Amino acid sequence: MNWDDWELLWRRQDPPAGKAADLVALKETFEPKRRKLARAVLVRNLLEGVGGIIMVAVFAGMAWRVGRGGWPILIGAALILGVSLVFLRDLLRVRRCRLGPEAPLLAKLAAEIAELRQQRRLLANIGTWYFLPYLAAIIIIGGTLAHASGRKAPPGFLVALLTTPLSLAWIIVLTASIGLALFWAWRANRDAVHRQIDPRIEELEKLQRELTGQP
Repeated sequence: MNWDDWELLWRRQDPPAGKAADLVALKETFEPKRRKLARAVLVRNLLEGVGGIIMVAVFAGMAWRVGRGGWPILIGAALILGVSLVFLRDLLRVRRCRLGPEAPLLAKLAAEIAELRQQRRLLANIGTWYFLPYLAAIIIIGGTLAHASGRKAPPGFLVALLTTPLSLAWIIVLTASIGLALFWAWRANRDAVHRQIDPRIEELEKLQRELTGQP
C-alpha cells in the first residue's frame, strides 16, 4: 500500500485548462493523454489489488503463528482484502469497457469522460472505502501483535514502556506521524479531484460539444 500513489497518478498529468482549453490542442493531445491515464489506472489497480492480496496472505500467516489469540488479525486481513477487491473489480470494469484503436473519436471521448467520472467517484469517497478500512486494519493487527508480544514480555515491561519519558515520547511521535500522513494523503487525493479531474472533464465535454455541434 502506498497512500501517495493515487495523488501521484493525477500529479503526473499536465494541469488541465478546463473550459478555457484550446480545441486544436485538445484534439492533438487527447489520444496520448487517454493512453497515459489508462496505463496509470491499470498499474494502480494491479499494484493495489495484487499487493493487497499478498498482504492478506502475510497477515494470515501471522495469525497462524500467534495462535488462538491471533484471530483478530484475520479481521484486519479481511478489511484489506475488501479494499483489494475494489481495485480488482475496477480492473475488470476497465477491461470490459476498453475500446479498440479503430473506435471513432466521439466514442472514445464519451468513454474517457465516463472513466474520469468513475475515478472521481472513487477519489471523492476515498476516506470511507480506502483509508478507514486500512486504518482499522492497522489498529486491529497492531493491537493484536502488541498484546501477543506483551504476554511474552517480562512482568512490568509494558508499564515501564508507557511511563518511561523517552519511550513514551517515541510512541506519541510515531502515532502523530501516522495520523498526519493519513490526513495529508486524504487531503491530497481529494484536492486532485478539483485540480485535475474536474477541469479535465470540462475540457473533454467542450471538445465533445464542438464535435457534435452542440452549443
